Amino acid sequence: QVQLVESGGGLVQAGESLRLSCAASGFIFTANVMGWYRQTPGKQRELVATITSAGSTNYADSVKGRFAISRDNPKKAVYLQMNSLKPEDTAVYYCAAGRTRSLLSDHPLWGQGTQVTVSS
Repeated sequence: QVQLVESGGGLVQAGESLRLSCAASGFIFTANVMGWYRQTPGKQRELVATITSAGSTNYADSVKGRFAISRDNPKKAVYLQMNSLKPEDTAVYYCAAGRTRSLLSDHPLWGQGTQVTVSS
């Protein structure tokens, strides 16, 4: 079974931090680019961050300087450290996997999502 299980979401005040975790199983973790999406109802999903197996990262402009993605290949885990959170960061955050950055963008394997709510 292919699984991506997110955890770490919650309700925080603006300016605070959260660390999201993603546990992967059922596929070759090191053969995949990993990333985090976020989704607000009625809006197009946003690819927040990606990381290759070797550790090369990419970030959406909206989170640069505030969020950091990392991965632990032996543990088959991905993390998203979110600092200086803003109300506009409120969304369901999804862990995602793809064999390439293109596949991650267009046809990702999704997790179940974890809710992040930032109050003002």
